[in-house]
This record gives sequence, structure tokens and C-alpha cells, in this order.
Amino acid sequence: MESAIQLKSVDISFAVHGAKPFRAVAGADLNVAKGEFVAIVGPTGSGKSTLLNAAAGLLKPSAGRVELGGQELSGLNRSAGYLFQADALMPWKTARDNVAISLEINGVPRREALARADEWLVKVGLRGFGDRYPHMLSGGQRKRVAMAQVLIRDPEILLMDEPFGPLDAQTRLIMGDLLLDLWQQDRKAVMFVTHDLEEAISLSDRVVILSTGPDARIIGDFPIPLERPRDVSEIKLTPEFQTLHRDIWHLLKEQVLKAYGYNSEKRA
Repeated sequence: MESAIQLKSVDISFAVHGAKPFRAVAGADLNVAKGEFVAIVGPTGSGKSTLLNAAAGLLKPSAGRVELGGQELSGLNRSAGYLFQADALMPWKTARDNVAISLEINGVPRREALARADEWLVKVGLRGFGDRYPHMLSGGQRKRVAMAQVLIRDPEILLMDEPFGPLDAQTRLIMGDLLLDLWQQDRKAVMFVTHDLEEAISLSDRVVILSTGPDARIIGDFPIPLERPRDVSEIKLTPEFQTLHRDIWHLLKEQVLKAYGYNSEKRA
């Protein structure tokens, strides 16, 4: 399959005053094909968000390169839309204006931007909520606005950094189904960072495992051969899901324990 974004032998280091540089990620090789949904999981501090920031062009690799369509990324990745854990909604703007601003800053006339914003609010299940301000919306509703804010630009690549992390369990399931419904329509390339292994398996085509840091590395790459379309809550009940979860957790668990300072050899 044709590559949408590729990380080749990427190292990412940070300067530390009075000490040698801290290498967060070492030798990362990751290829995300066009139309592919890839979830990235790993323990706290394993460099998941760091990899995403490199893919976004917010961080320049200390070594290696990020490529788009075979060309090295230079500066911001303008082919990507980035959905953060904390939404970027402006509290003084309505839901409609928060979505429309993504088009207005790129020169789309305001009337057209507002009309398209209304269409996207309907797509994310917020018909009739356009005139509400962020403080008038629930956490799930704000996340829907943030999703529309990113997707209205029609990015080729979608970067998602634990976007549903702050939400309650039920809302996360609903948002997962909404994301898959929207993704199914045009199959963008997705890099999805999460701490939740069940969420990763439910949504993705592949689950990539990062080791604990520093010098975090990609230590596992598991294809997810579950049929699509999927219902996020129902897919978890299938024997196929349980087998995948067991196999991936066997590898991930060791890294999580290391991150929290446990010695796996001393566990009962």
C-alpha cells in the first residue's frame, strides 16, 4: 500500500541543562499507509506523543527523517490535522464559529465557512448546537466540536493524541463509534495515541507497541484482522478480540511494569 507518512530511524532527543541530552525515542521505524488506522500504545513516558509531534512537524528528529509521500518533511506537516487530548476551543466563540475558524484562517469566505461548519456539526451529532458556547457543552459535546474543527479541513493524515482520555467510559465508547463512522467515509491515514489497549484494538488496523523510556523503541507491531465496520462495545465481546488483547498485553505488560519500577522477576 502507498505510504501516507513514514518515520525512518527516528531519534528524538531533548537538551538537558548541565547533562547530556535526554533521548526520548531511539531508532523508530514506522510506516502508515494511506487509509490505514494505526494505534500507538506504551507506558507513560514511552514517547508516544513525541512520535506524534515529530509526525506533525512540531519536533525535528535528532537523527533519521519523517517522510510524506517519499519526500522529507520540512517544517509543519500541513497535510495533517492534529486532535489533542485537551480541546483547542475558544471560549468566546460559539460551536459554529469554533469549527468555521479552521476554514476562515485559510481564506474561505465567512459565509461559506459557517455553512460548512453547520454541516459538520450535523455530522458529529450536534444539530442545533451551533450557537452554544463551550461552557454550555458537555465534555463529549466539546470533543465532537473539536473533531469537527479538525476534520472540516479535510486533512490527508489525522494525528490523535489520547483524544478521548478525559471522557467517561460510556462517552468514550460513543466517541469511538463516531470516529469510526466518520473515518469509514474517506479512510484517512490515522496515527492514534492511547493508553487504553482495548480502545487501540477496537479502532485500529494495527497496534504498535513502544517500550518504556528513555531510548524508547518500537518493540511490537500487531495487525488487527477484525472485520469492519465495527461496533466498539460489541467487538470487545468476541473471541478474536480477546485473543488479540491477550497476545498484545503479554508484551505491553512488561513495559508498563518497568515504567512503574516493578521487577517482573519478583512478581508472584
